[in-house]
Amino acid sequence: MDAAPVTRAAPCAGLDGCPGGWIVASWDGAGPLELKRLAALADLFAGDDAPLLAAIDIPIGLPERVGPRGRPPERLVRPRLGRRQSSVFSVPSRAAVAAGLGAGDETTRYRAACAAARATSDPPRAVAKQCFHLFPKIAEADVLLRGRAELRNRLIECHPEVAFWAMNGDAEVERAKKVKGRPCPDGLALRIDLLAAAGLPTDALSAQTANALRAGLDDLVDACACLWTARRAMNGKALRFPDPPETDAFGLPIAIHA
Repeated sequence: MDAAPVTRAAPCAGLDGCPGGWIVASWDGAGPLELKRLAALADLFAGDDAPLLAAIDIPIGLPERVGPRGRPPERLVRPRLGRRQSSVFSVPSRAAVAAGLGAGDETTRYRAACAAARATSDPPRAVAKQCFHLFPKIAEADVLLRGRAELRNRLIECHPEVAFWAMNGDAEVERAKKVKGRPCPDGLALRIDLLAAAGLPTDALSAQTANALRAGLDDLVDACACLWTARRAMNGKALRFPDPPETDAFGLPIAIHA
């Protein structure tokens, strides 16, 4: 992120997707951590209190063709994460995402997405179901940034596990956040400890807060990891994979920040 360092707390936000919307974490550097739920991503930039910079756990920048192991960001960050690298899925082509959002039931759309993905990847590769279920949110960010070019330097892609790797001294986080698709209390506690050690307030990261926001505690924790990344980027300290970023056919940057 080509941003000049700042000497005061700047309004930043971190976003993680949840069923039916987004969890947003923000902090002014002095007061309590703020957590809220938004139905639409565009709402984040609609008011006078819109953040100057937000980091989001969703792919930004869709390639026309995909090489082995996904986009360059995925290929670059996976080896750093050790046993956590399975959390970084390969993002398919723009054509595959469009096919997956087309007409028909879920089975029909998934088959169409896989067919388009195989036709636009080398070697041919289908779409992971986890990634397929994120297509509506990928498209939401894509439509927003294609329509509002002024937001392309204000909404950046990140990945919570890459952020936690960076918080952990560029080392693998030993405990998994989820085991067999279910949140792992020890893994969540370790990540909350990393956020606290990084200077973020964590008192609000509880099951009670998650229930009130109709989200999982892991969604709140991941949003805070994205907030940490946004604050680093605002101060010119974030890592970028790759650096400099590549761009897609619409000029959207393709890079994971941490």
